[in-house]
Amino acid sequence: MKRIDIFTDGACKGNPGPGGWGAILRMGAHEKEMSGRDPETTNNRMEMTAVIRALNALKEPCDVTVHTDSRYVIDGMTKWLAGWLKRGWKNAAKQPVKNDDLWREMMEAIAPHKVRWQWVKGHNGHPENERADRLASDAADEAGRPV
Repeated sequence: MKRIDIFTDGACKGNPGPGGWGAILRMGAHEKEMSGRDPETTNNRMEMTAVIRALNALKEPCDVTVHTDSRYVIDGMTKWLAGWLKRGWKNAAKQPVKNDDLWREMMEAIAPHKVRWQWVKGHNGHPENERADRLASDAADEAGRPV
């Protein structure tokens, strides 16, 4: 099984507002950068989209470490998901889970892989997190420009 490191970040100019996501996929010395944008979104949706798009770019099952500065993504996948599933996509307050469409997509994207989650402190000089942040921020800037 190939070993892959994925570094992701999301950005939003206003929350909600124009947003972007960025991801770096690394296998050994090989890297691929990815990014995308949405004209009206939230920061959390962009954080999630970065992970989903990066995982979906993998062509075969891999041993993956996802590096993200999003506690929302990490806590959702490692702490909250089991309860949401048990409660039929309701949170602890019995309200519908926000962004359940993307949580479901993330579950599908993760399914073929062995995934570990690594939290990275954002805006703290971590080289790959800074690069993913730049990709996301540039994409959010593009999303906010008139066509």
